[in-house]
Amino acid sequence: MRKLLASALALVMIAALCGYGFWTMQRPEGHYLSDLRIELALNHGVPGEHGNLLGIEPVLYPGDYQNLQRLRRKLAAYLEQARAQGLVGPRTVVVLPEHIGTWLWARGEKNELYQVTQSREALQWLELSNPLRYGLAMLRADGDDWRADAHLRMKAEQMAADYQQLFGGLAKEFNVTLVAGSIVLPAPYVKQGVLHAGSGPLFNSSVVFAGDGSLLGQPQRQQFPDSEMRRYVHDGRQHPLQVLQTPAGRLGVLVGSDSWYPENHQQLARQAVQLVANPVFLSGKGSWQAPWRGNRHQDASAGLALQRGEVSEQAAWQRLTEAGGAGVSSMSVFMRGQFWEQGSDGQGFAHQAGELLAGTPSPGARLLNLWL
Repeated sequence: MRKLLASALALVMIAALCGYGFWTMQRPEGHYLSDLRIELALNHGVPGEHGNLLGIEPVLYPGDYQNLQRLRRKLAAYLEQARAQGLVGPRTVVVLPEHIGTWLWARGEKNELYQVTQSREALQWLELSNPLRYGLAMLRADGDDWRADAHLRMKAEQMAADYQQLFGGLAKEFNVTLVAGSIVLPAPYVKQGVLHAGSGPLFNSSVVFAGDGSLLGQPQRQQFPDSEMRRYVHDGRQHPLQVLQTPAGRLGVLVGSDSWYPENHQQLARQAVQLVANPVFLSGKGSWQAPWRGNRHQDASAGLALQRGEVSEQAAWQRLTEAGGAGVSSMSVFMRGQFWEQGSDGQGFAHQAGELLAGTPSPGARLLNLWL
């Protein structure tokens, strides 16, 4: 009798495990409607032979990341509207916001992940739906926040492939140089034209794609990660800033708050930079007018011209980012939308010939164009 009960219990456990394994592999997709409208908030200068910087501030939500087709459709719609207004050409450098690639960790998950309202619930669904990948990622996790590290590390190879397919494809489709915001990956590198995730610590990196869809240079790692990511994202100062040759001029990328630090601008200036792209993610709804948070966890912030709380986020970003100098054209582009309870804020702006160009404020998706 005891053997019979043990056998029955074993069969029940095997059936339960098989059922759970089958459940984790199911990825049904729900219906999703998305607003594809975008407003031209800034259009400065006149068309010429030197090209233009074109910033796109998309409004994005978790559902946009359920599959690559949805996200491509929205971004392509924005670019198509820009092209219809004569803003897209072979000498156009398109700039997308910070972390537009990081959210690719949510691609291909269960409907429940996109429907919950709290990020902790979404991450629980991620863990439950990918038990083996999550467990293995926890064993390799680095930094002070192992769980956050594992959430990104567990899908890193898929994220890198999706990132290159999506943004390289858009660059080729519209024949533009594309600064693809940023993506958090473990020790990313480019080898034989392919973006790979390595096995080291996580870095917040930006990748630039040429008009034929190929990768330009190596991933540009953020030099000074902000306070919100410091527990699991490492600084990239062992990988100096690079300047890339594009049809519109010599381009440098400063990821997020890297644009605050004069030493970064000086490093680019020594390489004869002409254009600076600054993809940004500013968390918190209504934070644009709130007191500037600064970055008290970075020693270099003590030497900045402003101190925490002295001015608003808006004033701080606009004043500190102008350090590029009068001979450099720059554009800062902010992420918009909401990911579960985490909102975002910020209004993109540009600098040219020492002049601040802020454009028209708007709560929706925005285009920012600067003729060079």
